[in-house]
Amino acid sequence: MQKKQFKTESKKLLDMMIHSIYTHKEIFLRELISNASDAIDKRYFHSLKEGGTTGIGKSDFEITLSVNKEARTLTISDNGCGMSAEELENNLGTIAKSGSYDFKKNNDQGEEIDIIGQFGVGFYSAFMVADKITVCTKTENGESHMWESEGADGYKIGPAEKATVGTEVILHILPDTEEEKYSDYLEEYRLKSLVKKYSDYIRHPIKMAVTSHKKKEDSDEFEETTEIQTLNSMVPLWKKSASEVSEEEYNRFYSDKFFDYEPPCRVITQNSEGTATFTALMFIPSHAPYNYYSKDYEKGLELYSSGVMIMEKCADLLPDHFSFVRGLVDSSDLSLNISRELLQHDRQLKVIAKALEKKIKGELEKLLRTDREKYEKFFSAFGAQLKYGLYTDWGAHKDVLQDLILFHGAKLGKSLTLKEYTEAMPEGQKDIYYACGETADKILMLPQVEAVLAKGYEVLCFTEDVDEFAVKMLGKYAEKDFKNVTAEALDLSTEEEKSALEEANKNAEAMLAFMKESLGDAVSAVRFTASLKNHAVCLSSEGEVSIEMEKVLNKMPGAGGEVKANMVLEINHTHAIAEKLKALFDIDKDTLAKYAKILYAEARLIGGLSIENPAELSALITEIMI
Repeated sequence: MQKKQFKTESKKLLDMMIHSIYTHKEIFLRELISNASDAIDKRYFHSLKEGGTTGIGKSDFEITLSVNKEARTLTISDNGCGMSAEELENNLGTIAKSGSYDFKKNNDQGEEIDIIGQFGVGFYSAFMVADKITVCTKTENGESHMWESEGADGYKIGPAEKATVGTEVILHILPDTEEEKYSDYLEEYRLKSLVKKYSDYIRHPIKMAVTSHKKKEDSDEFEETTEIQTLNSMVPLWKKSASEVSEEEYNRFYSDKFFDYEPPCRVITQNSEGTATFTALMFIPSHAPYNYYSKDYEKGLELYSSGVMIMEKCADLLPDHFSFVRGLVDSSDLSLNISRELLQHDRQLKVIAKALEKKIKGELEKLLRTDREKYEKFFSAFGAQLKYGLYTDWGAHKDVLQDLILFHGAKLGKSLTLKEYTEAMPEGQKDIYYACGETADKILMLPQVEAVLAKGYEVLCFTEDVDEFAVKMLGKYAEKDFKNVTAEALDLSTEEEKSALEEANKNAEAMLAFMKESLGDAVSAVRFTASLKNHAVCLSSEGEVSIEMEKVLNKMPGAGGEVKANMVLEINHTHAIAEKLKALFDIDKDTLAKYAKILYAEARLIGGLSIENPAELSALITEIMI
């Protein structure tokens, strides 16, 4: 055999190929199987051009894996087109020279030829696990040659004897180290799992002799048997028409691939041709994974190129607000980098991602219309994520998400979309009303909510931290403003009530100022209100930061309780407590100051806030009772 040096300029390039381009050593098997598949496709293409006179049919093609543990070799064989000496020299002697790319370029004349390999470096990934590679190949004209290399030192090419047409790639597996157990690549279970993971949908059978233990007939003893098994399924489920696949098949595929014990809430299929050609099979889970709302969760869809798995989780294919979606995308026209593990950020990827977002939105809207119970179950698991999507990126996704959001309606006692809320608004209602609290039951106890419901208006219950932030970012819906019923600006009074309230505040101006002074910085004002019906007192807020937003923001790490809402203590001017306060102002201002503190504490309790000084409140109540 003749010893030669690689035609590329330096050994450093090959070293980079082996150690830098690929992030996972296991990728080598995917690359070699893909090369074998390409060789078969080339031979089949030639047979079609020659009218099928080559004596081999499509069903005869196969890829074979074989292991010799004693010799520490793994062999990947195919009965594809093989390589001549010149092709060995050009394709393996020149790093990053792609025979598949040249074949496609020279033969693709209006007829699409589906070839996987394009970059020519996949073969060299084998040096991540092997210290020596031997390639034995034979073409259809009977020419046989061998290529052998131990890495950057160069390679040998010479004649060989091979009985059948095709190529054998023999890997001499590296010895084990403390960091890496290379012997795993000689184990049946490991090879089977890698084929299933990366090459399950290669369209030619991948076969291997598999050892199993079976019971002997009429005996409890086991015997070791070896049989040739096909390791890959070959036909991707997503390549079939949706009408050809049963619900049970989709559910089993989902369960097997994503290890979920519960069937998906929704199956989404999509086939697209045009600007970007791709097939997608996606699933909306019925429940959130245990780590979904944690930093450990990774979003993304599996990415395939012509049936070969390229990435386990391509995050760029899913927006954050749909990060719960699981599934895969198969596209043959994405621009990949030379290792095929990473995508180039090109226009095609963005087009696919946009199309997927639109499809997911449409399927969720359809689920909302056709199966409300199932949608509400989905929303209980992932609704918070949709709301965060409204809030993030300064409301950039509101057109996608605003009609998918549900809130509990205090009046109707059931979940409502914003569209359902606005369509049911009575004549004269100008705004969308909401209130915040830990639960819908606690929200119903708020004095302001009772007053709004008494007007015949619905109140949306915001029970999650993100709710109010989301609608603040949304701004309006159907040209209606969102109004917090606990905000000081809310005014549902009639003109007569407004006039009476204005007069009450004017007449009690000095008393209200004294109560404000008694409370110090706890409130920004004390005033009478006409919106409490039978309740005596409540807290409202002024400005952009509501009472609920204060609670949420102060729970965040590092907040230190520095966020403050401008609170207003509102007293029902028609309640008996108003007359009691006026009397105390005239005869006992010290007691009035105590009343102010008790009423403020009462209002905090009603609003779901903690008592700032429980000991002081307890002493004040006891003192007044005595």
